[in-house]
Amino acid sequence: MKKAVMLLAVLVAVTILAPAAFAQETGGPGGKGVLAIAAGFGMALAAFGAALGQGRVASAACEGMARNPGAAAAIRAAMILGLVFIETLALFTLAIIMLKV
Repeated sequence: MKKAVMLLAVLVAVTILAPAAFAQETGGPGGKGVLAIAAGFGMALAAFGAALGQGRVASAACEGMARNPGAAAAIRAAMILGLVFIETLALFTLAIIMLKV
């Protein structure tokens, strides 16, 4: 429970600080520093979400293959497609962060 509250507090802090970081002028002192910190938090959250999603997909696929070995090929194909979509979201996040910073 404590970890969930701490994670929620970090998410709220990032949500509050990110718009201010993106609204700052690039020529002012300290503008890039806050933007880089917000971008780092954003990429960390994207990587965490992608890893959590990929773990759940792999777990469900393994369970499905164990229950029905005859459908292993179809399950494997669907799993790989799902993993590609999840990883693509993380890569899009990285690309957007690199363009903004």
